[in-house]
Amino acid sequence: MNSKGLARALAGAGIGAALCGNAVAQSSVTLYGIVDSGITYTSNQKGSSTWQATGGNEQGTRWGMTGVEDLGGGTTAIFKLENGFNIETGTASANGRIFGRQAWVGLSNQRWGTFTMGRQYNAAQDSLAPLQIGASTSLTQFALHPFDTDDLNNTFRTDNSVKYVTPSFAGLQGNAMYGFSNSTNFAENRSWSVGGTYAQGPVRLGVAYVVLDNPALDTTGAIPSDNYFTFLKGITKQQIWGAAGTYDFGNATFGLLYTTSLFNLQTGASQRFNNYEGSFRYRFTPAVAFAIGETYTQVLTTQSTEPSMHYLQTSAGVQYFLSKSTDLYVNAIYQRSSSNTVAAIEGVSNPSSSRTQVVGVVGIRHKF
Repeated sequence: MNSKGLARALAGAGIGAALCGNAVAQSSVTLYGIVDSGITYTSNQKGSSTWQATGGNEQGTRWGMTGVEDLGGGTTAIFKLENGFNIETGTASANGRIFGRQAWVGLSNQRWGTFTMGRQYNAAQDSLAPLQIGASTSLTQFALHPFDTDDLNNTFRTDNSVKYVTPSFAGLQGNAMYGFSNSTNFAENRSWSVGGTYAQGPVRLGVAYVVLDNPALDTTGAIPSDNYFTFLKGITKQQIWGAAGTYDFGNATFGLLYTTSLFNLQTGASQRFNNYEGSFRYRFTPAVAFAIGETYTQVLTTQSTEPSMHYLQTSAGVQYFLSKSTDLYVNAIYQRSSSNTVAAIEGVSNPSSSRTQVVGVVGIRHKF
């Protein structure tokens, strides 16, 4: 290429870069993530104590992208793609999905709210999970409720979903979601939910109601069969409802949470899981935080061959923040079940062989 041709090429590249710069000024894409790894001791898993390298203890390890494009008039186009993975093995979570945690696109308007479509969280996950004591707040996932029947530990997400979130009115915000069955039978493997939050001053509140009709019948409906509970079979309907609240008093935060999950089974029987949680959090310094939670889980069944049972769990831990992005954590969890069942702390590989189970975990979490 001669000197004149080179000059023309460079000038063209400069004009293109300027145009791209103008386009970028109207939109942005952000790459983010969390990496979380620790060492976990369990006193009893099927009769044996274990030491394990475990990931995603305080928060699920992930990386993702969010995008915003300003369309003018207070409206933006938005998207989120979020991948979850096991930091100990490098394998994708959610049964190998590329973006198994979240994958959605939509529009947001300052006056009219936000509308999104894709794989998303339901109302319980949006409105109640931020107020619980375990996972993503103050303690690890082992502090959550047995079997995660209220889905606050994200056992399942909702595929084929459309969601609407209202603007915030004096701290009050509502959300609603519908997940399509993507089948000729409209009512099979579909889901819907509604919820609301309130945040004003020291008070934060949340309520939610979730319905799953004939969940996990296939891998293409709202609740795919490869991303759902395995401890119960033949579920025709699941309902989740709950309420939660926290109150800040200086450096202390007090919390209460209640959820109930009702499973209707093909046999005509049903099982109900009631969770009652009380929590206390205290920030000693900007770098040191303490949390303790007490959970009582009651399992009620109409099957005469399976009597009702309960679980009582105490969870406590300390976080030490090395920076705004990195913290170290130590947790201890103790669970005792009723005499007709064995202890089963959420997030542990296997249940106990007795009525009691103890978990201790130390780890590090980094956000970027």
